[in-house]
Formats: sequence, C-alpha cells, structure tokens
Amino acid sequence: MSISPDEIRGYTDTIILARLMDGDSYGYEIGKAIRTITGGLYELKEATLYTAFHRMEQAGLISSYWGESEGGARRRYYRVTEKGKLAYSEGVAGWNETKRIISELIERGGIHDA
Repeated sequence: MSISPDEIRGYTDTIILARLMDGDSYGYEIGKAIRTITGGLYELKEATLYTAFHRMEQAGLISSYWGESEGGARRRYYRVTEKGKLAYSEGVAGWNETKRIISELIERGGIHDA
C-alpha cells in the first residue's frame, strides 16, 4: 500500500530539508533517497520536487549551485541554509505534535465514553 500525498501534504519542505541535512544533493538523488527510505511506498513527483526547490530557494531555506557529475554533465545541487535548518527543526516539531494529536484522535484507547 503506497502513502497518499494527501496524508503528508504540508511536510514536503521538511522531507526535502531532512535529506539536505545530510549534505548537498540534487533532485534525482533526493527523489531516489525518498523512494528508497520508504521502500517505494512514497515518492515526490519530479514536478512537485522542483516546484518545492524553487519555492524554498525563494524563501531562503536552500541555495543552489551548478556542479559536475562523474560523467561530466552539469547538475544543480541544493544545500540547506541556516534559515532552512531552523525551518527543518520547526517542521520536525510540528510533525511530532501532529502525530501525537492524530494518535489521540484515532486510537480507541484514548477516547472515553461520556
């Protein structure tokens, strides 16, 4: 069963920032890492990924530069900025709070009859 994009909408930036916290990377590599980590259950479509890169760069969360690949082709690499590191921390805190609230709302043990 795959993960619906609707289930984690709003956390795309945090997911991308998490990958960049490990070091500079490029779009294909980030997309591949997300698929691998989730065992193929979730992927960011290329259009979603590059739209997010553009939005995040405009917001100052990431910066980009051109680099060479092993085959000599140029790739646009992305790196997280200090502002992006703060946004990542805030995103993780928000996700943890969201998980806690959703668990309380849907787990039967947390609901008591009046």
